[in-house]
Amino acid sequence: MSADCPSRVVLQRIGDKWTPLIVQALKDGPRRFSAVRAAVEGVTPKVLTQSLRSLERDGIVARSVYAEVPVRVEYRLTPLGESLLVPLDAVRAWAESHAGRILEAREAFDAVAD
Repeated sequence: MSADCPSRVVLQRIGDKWTPLIVQALKDGPRRFSAVRAAVEGVTPKVLTQSLRSLERDGIVARSVYAEVPVRVEYRLTPLGESLLVPLDAVRAWAESHAGRILEAREAFDAVAD
């Protein structure tokens, strides 16, 4: 829990709102920006660009530019990014199996808070 703990940096990255969704969108192989955006509903182009750059900086995503007309850019998971799929799948499975209970708890809490 120390502020100097390296895990805090990593947890901040994978706990980001868009990171798990982008990683899932890239799990089946390289995709162009527009395909990632279509797969991740609700993300704006600006936020997707920022997220992809951050993931590239952290070594989770690789960006490939192809000298074609027009220029083609693809994003793919690196081996490090692929290793993130297992824990993210576990979190997704947990969320899906407990979503009902969480929503019920929210409703109960909000009913008392109102």
